[in-house]
Amino acid sequence: MAGLGAATIGYAALIERRHWTLRTATLPVLPAGSPSLRVLHVSDLHMMPEQHSKQRWVAELAELEPDLVVNTGDNLADPNAVPGVLRALEPLLPLPGLFVFGSNDYYGPTPKNPAKYLQRRRRNQWIKGVPLPWRDMRAALLERGWLDATHRRLRLEVAGQSVAVAGVDDPHIGRDRYDSIAGPVTEPTSLRLGLTHSPEPRVLDRFVADGYDLIMAGHTHGGQLRVPFYGALVTNCGLDRSRARGASRWGAHTWLHVSAGLGTSPYAPVRFACPPEASLLTLVARPVGPRAAETGDSRARSSTAADVS
Repeated sequence: MAGLGAATIGYAALIERRHWTLRTATLPVLPAGSPSLRVLHVSDLHMMPEQHSKQRWVAELAELEPDLVVNTGDNLADPNAVPGVLRALEPLLPLPGLFVFGSNDYYGPTPKNPAKYLQRRRRNQWIKGVPLPWRDMRAALLERGWLDATHRRLRLEVAGQSVAVAGVDDPHIGRDRYDSIAGPVTEPTSLRLGLTHSPEPRVLDRFVADGYDLIMAGHTHGGQLRVPFYGALVTNCGLDRSRARGASRWGAHTWLHVSAGLGTSPYAPVRFACPPEASLLTLVARPVGPRAAETGDSRARSSTAADVS
């Protein structure tokens, strides 16, 4: 048993957490007759300066030629990691892009007792780490043309289609102010897109009430440690375990997509049955008639980097 435990930990720490994976999903969220849109979802990089294989793999995602890139936060795990994040995103920055930040853009990670993740955590139990240079990263992303959706309502043209976007700051640490973006989108648009780092139900419900078609989030790491045939043990937020990663319905009209992310805290550098991932979402027209209730399709495929540093 001791040998099996050691082998499992070795696999989770040395192999799977570097087994970069592209997850694909087809989501019917556009008006009837609309051409498809391809959205690349990147989240939870938790970048350390020396993570060169992660930086190269993310950079190679530009070869997918998405119409839009969405980053849902937690990019940093070290005060010196901004150059590594920008190296990873550099080939994607010429594309239309949107972002919101998470707690590990503002503050560094701290050591935690893993057993506490099995308990329902209160907001005031969150401990701030060292301040991180999020302003520098934000300035670099804005300079290259990406849009900060934090507490803003935006409109942009993506592949000839109108997209209405709204986002909130990280609900996990109580920075969300949904009232600042509240209200339905009244102008004609092909897609109403909501962004949040942590998929807290109170925020998801507000997006649904305002008629958003798709909500994108990260934060959960897909559970990070999953049990085969059971799934995630925890989500580290108010979301139920069955939605810890991938696409699901939230309400009658809205789809939710939660990225399992590409990183881990440096204090918990393991993943099991939950490889690090980015997601390529193909958004298509909603079906009509008897097919209207059908669900989308979600699949994953892996890509192994040559250098696993």
